[in-house]
Amino acid sequence: MKKSVWGNVFVIALALLSATSSYAAEAEGAPRPVVLKAAHLFDSVSGKLVDHGVIVVVGENIQAVGGDAAIPAGAQIIDLGDATLLPGFIDAHVHLSGQSSDNWYLDFYEGMLRFPAEQALYGAHHAKITLEAGVTTVRDVGSEDYIARGLRNAIRAGMIPGPNMLVSNYAIGATGGHADQDPFPPQLIAPRGPLKGICNGAEECREAVRYQVKYGADVIKFMASGGVLSLADPVDNVQLTQDEMNAIVSEAHAWNRKVAAHCHGDRAAKMAIAAGVDSIEHGTFLEDDTLMEMKKRHVYLVPTLSASYWKSKDLDKLPPPIAVKARAAVARVDQMFRDAVKIGVPIAMGTDAAVGPHGKNALEFWLMTKSGMSPAQALMAGTANGADLLGIAEHTGTLQPGKAADIVGVPGNPLADIEATQHPTFVMKQGVIYVGGK
Repeated sequence: MKKSVWGNVFVIALALLSATSSYAAEAEGAPRPVVLKAAHLFDSVSGKLVDHGVIVVVGENIQAVGGDAAIPAGAQIIDLGDATLLPGFIDAHVHLSGQSSDNWYLDFYEGMLRFPAEQALYGAHHAKITLEAGVTTVRDVGSEDYIARGLRNAIRAGMIPGPNMLVSNYAIGATGGHADQDPFPPQLIAPRGPLKGICNGAEECREAVRYQVKYGADVIKFMASGGVLSLADPVDNVQLTQDEMNAIVSEAHAWNRKVAAHCHGDRAAKMAIAAGVDSIEHGTFLEDDTLMEMKKRHVYLVPTLSASYWKSKDLDKLPPPIAVKARAAVARVDQMFRDAVKIGVPIAMGTDAAVGPHGKNALEFWLMTKSGMSPAQALMAGTANGADLLGIAEHTGTLQPGKAADIVGVPGNPLADIEATQHPTFVMKQGVIYVGGK
């Protein structure tokens, strides 16, 4: 009898232990909700500041927003005090794999000697400090040796910290143009072809697009005009024919890839817009009629004011042909941007980080307000507008239930002091805290 009773007790104990273990496993696997509180919340749908900001995060996503949101039992509560919660910043124009200094010649030398694996480690560092600066998503629009692609994949796999990345791989352009190499002796360094983005004629340009897509490009970037920091081309000349631009854009769109056109010159921008691009990058010398056409067609301007800001500090150290172009660009970009704001062109924030230092992305907000934008407009450019341009608005860019928990906290009220965005006290990407919160 006793043996039977103890046998039953043992069975019951095992069942209870099993149930307890199962419950513990479920509890351990279930993400603990996180509740963020702050004095303010920036609503990037309306562009307004809301008091008593509250966000409930479960796992990777936002569950609820607003002062009346129910607080889940057992939630971790993080109160940031006199701060503002914003969507994670979106930088639509970076080059995470590179970094220029105030010594163009040293950069050239090191760029020639550095192996891709070493450069990728630099890129991993740039990705980390970019995320810690509050930037939870970037569009990387040009890198060598598929380094940006590798960074994107490593970040997605959770191997290294960094922002979510959309990458273009090699930028596409004409022989001798801004996407091409500097004028090395061809017997020493082989000229490039469509595999690395250099094309001549519509069919080669289609081939170049297909190669970038084949190797993982999320977006296609091409050089409609010359550039500032290249030796061989004028800054504002047209570098592709209309047929070539049409081929690039139509092929990219056929593969469901958006297209960004690097363009300083006005005539080249008109051609790129006619081809159907989704954004004009830089836009330094754009005229008002071009800006009005961009507004009409909902073509974004990504002005990269930071690039001019940083290069203006070392103009005298640049090679003379580049210095001439840089001075012309610095002298014109402010007026172009003011005109674009006044006309109502859709604008997304982009810094051209690599031309300037990584991790200083939020300086762009201050530069935009300095050149005619309101603080709310600048914040919209770096959140909701960026998400719209990148085609990811259903996932991020606004603080709404169901969207990714990409959240930044900055001290005080950024509408009163936009420079607060340069000093984030809290950064969360997809529910994971990278800065603050302890």
